[in-house]
Amino acid sequence: MKKIFLMVAIMATAFTQIGFAQQVQGSALLPLYYNVKDALVGGNAKLAASKAGELVKALNGADTKTLSATNRDKLLEHAGKIAGSKDLNSQREHFAGLSTAMIVLAKGSKLSTEPVYQMYCPMKKSNWLSSEKAVKNPYYGSSMLTCGKVVETIK
Repeated sequence: MKKIFLMVAIMATAFTQIGFAQQVQGSALLPLYYNVKDALVGGNAKLAASKAGELVKALNGADTKTLSATNRDKLLEHAGKIAGSKDLNSQREHFAGLSTAMIVLAKGSKLSTEPVYQMYCPMKKSNWLSSEKAVKNPYYGSSMLTCGKVVETIK
């Protein structure tokens, strides 16, 4: 009887740790995404490429149980193109696709204990995620920094 109880306790601990690890992996992606966004807000193509490279690395190590293969592929595609480009306009184009995939992930998983704000740029007709309500547009940077609005708060 003691052996059965011990086995059940070990199995329960293992499953709890696996679930926690998956949640941590998913939640680690959001700050990396924010780093890419912030680099684009600042108009720094070199930094955006570097931060997107970090996101690619994290995505390559992410468990497929944490995010679907299709969404992971979309995230990898756009993050990879941002990482491989030094052209700010091209990076901003791919950021729209990256943001669409991150929004799907954020709505399907709890990525943060803090609210995540889904923003919308009417000029670009694209969304992005932010950790704050204040609008800082990654698609136009300083030329239209406050263009956009909060369309949803993801909790």
